[in-house]
Amino acid sequence: MASELLKVALKPTCSNSEVKLIDGTAGHTYTVLSITICETAGAAETFDLYVDDGDGGTDHYIYKTQALGANETFEHTSKIILEGTDMLGFITASSADVDVVVNYLDQTL
Repeated sequence: MASELLKVALKPTCSNSEVKLIDGTAGHTYTVLSITICETAGAAETFDLYVDDGDGGTDHYIYKTQALGANETFEHTSKIILEGTDMLGFITASSADVDVVVNYLDQTL
């Protein structure tokens, strides 16, 4: 049975280890509506946001070494489509304290 669900992924205290913001499942299509990234420790950071096609290890960058100022918020408002087992990943360049919120639509056939 087909379904469409609005969902949110809340990922607090992201740092320099890969975080799977959305870890796709076969038979699903995900439409990312917005991503909010907030630095909470008072130290400027850089981050990468990427899609790993089929979670196979090849990253396709949306942002690479994107600057994020101390105590600042970055918003991505363009749609991103993930299919099946695609993975939306996030990582900072160094040890950090960054919160990430992803709003998305999860569709199944």
